[in-house]
Amino acid sequence: MCSHTGTSRFPSIHILLFLVMLPAAFSFSRPQWILQRVPVVLPQQSESRPAPRFLSQARLNVSSACDPECHKTAPLPSYWDLEQFLAYETLHSDGRLTETAVGLYGYNLASNKSPAYSLAPSEKGQRSHTRRKRQIFGHDGRYSIAGHNFVLKYPFSVAVKLSTGCSGTLVGDRHVLTAAHCVHDGKNYVKGAQKLRVGFLKARQRDLRSPISNLSNHVESGPNVGPIVSEKMKFQWIRAKRTHVPKGWIKGNANDIGMDYDYALLELKKAHKRRHMKLGVSPPSQRLPGRRVHFSGFDNDRPGQLVYRFCQAGEETSDLLYQHCDAQPGASGSGVYARMWDGRRRRWERKVIGVFSGHQWVERQGASQEFNVAVRITPLKYAQICYWIKGNFVDCREG
Repeated sequence: MCSHTGTSRFPSIHILLFLVMLPAAFSFSRPQWILQRVPVVLPQQSESRPAPRFLSQARLNVSSACDPECHKTAPLPSYWDLEQFLAYETLHSDGRLTETAVGLYGYNLASNKSPAYSLAPSEKGQRSHTRRKRQIFGHDGRYSIAGHNFVLKYPFSVAVKLSTGCSGTLVGDRHVLTAAHCVHDGKNYVKGAQKLRVGFLKARQRDLRSPISNLSNHVESGPNVGPIVSEKMKFQWIRAKRTHVPKGWIKGNANDIGMDYDYALLELKKAHKRRHMKLGVSPPSQRLPGRRVHFSGFDNDRPGQLVYRFCQAGEETSDLLYQHCDAQPGASGSGVYARMWDGRRRRWERKVIGVFSGHQWVERQGASQEFNVAVRITPLKYAQICYWIKGNFVDCREG
């Protein structure tokens, strides 16, 4: 939970950059990515579907009456269920819509169990909240990333903006991972989904500002830090060629299972020529460094700015990760990532382990409970998304 009680608890610019860009030489422990053999999600036949209507506006928030306990105790899906959930629709830029059935191979149903979970220390005794209009928990712990030298530097450079108002993350030379609700409301594709565009921040003109600033001006500059020459930024847009959405989101949106499948992949019409972030199977939150997750997106209360945040992961189910990272609408679709040691390649690696879905609140016994929720990349979802990117399953066997 990213709550802060005083200005002294907010890191300085130097400390924040140290946390984000921390080189291997200064790391004192090595939490490791554990590569595992993942199953195969193989497309079968595809069929044409009626053209979408594109009538409704994209919802930047999603809601559910199902809380973590509800999701944790839900019946385990069968092979047939999973094949139905992982079947997918593809929306083409010319308006055509196809549906593709899938087959699952090498998957053990017994592995699809919700992990044991507990509240992070800072969340104990704070599960009940009154409903808020803003998804900020305590003081605002977000950081606006400004300046050409920072916005265009990895890992911030992988964050992109969708023309429907959401965010996304570069996960391939021409692929963007985002939330399904950014393009589909559970019943039909939203306005702008057919002519979907992806925006990349680029420099527009020189300006004087600090490289990182907090909304509440709580970030303290170091003693020798003055104004830094940076640039005002603008978006450069690339059209999406096709959009993949799992049927689990479309079929399950009315009965809460849809939240588990709130992810979509966009293929761009041309390569973006930026570094992208690799996919990773989401590890249990206890294995994350500091139990922290990170993500950057385009919150709609800070137009034209890239906003970065990190916080401790909280409860989790097999498909969802709950946390109290400060966020606003517009950040939906951001790639949630972690940084750990890759023993095989002998280097530190950031990987996308989830998709930020948005703010969830549920009413239980007259009290409101609030969470920010990310969809975890499970082995099956890794296999599916990787296939969408690579076009084959051979390159998708280890996550």
